[in-house]
Amino acid sequence: MKESNMKTTLIRSVSVALGMVSMALAVSSVAAAADLEVALVIKNHQFAPAEIKVPANQRVRLTMHNQDATPEEFDSHDLNREKVVPAGAKAVIFIGPLKPGRYAFMGEYNSATAKGAVVAE
Repeated sequence: MKESNMKTTLIRSVSVALGMVSMALAVSSVAAAADLEVALVIKNHQFAPAEIKVPANQRVRLTMHNQDATPEEFDSHDLNREKVVPAGAKAVIFIGPLKPGRYAFMGEYNSATAKGAVVAE
């Protein structure tokens, strides 16, 4: 193969590869942007809001902000999620896509007062 043909083939291959990488990045950006984001606060050992309504069959990015002076653990057997959030910190918990229904959660360290639910409709 002549040197000019090799260069042309190499340039085309690199262009195709770069195009594929660009498409993959664009698709992943759209997918990440499509996640519904819901804020959840823990303050005075209680969740606010105590009930979160989300669309059924959609992945949700739950951002929990612990405003208490002690750590709290988001715990849900229904959602199959556990996440310790240090005092004053934020954490992201991905849930779903969920079938229509009610999914209970609680604060493991303050289970008497820190209770809530996700309602998928």
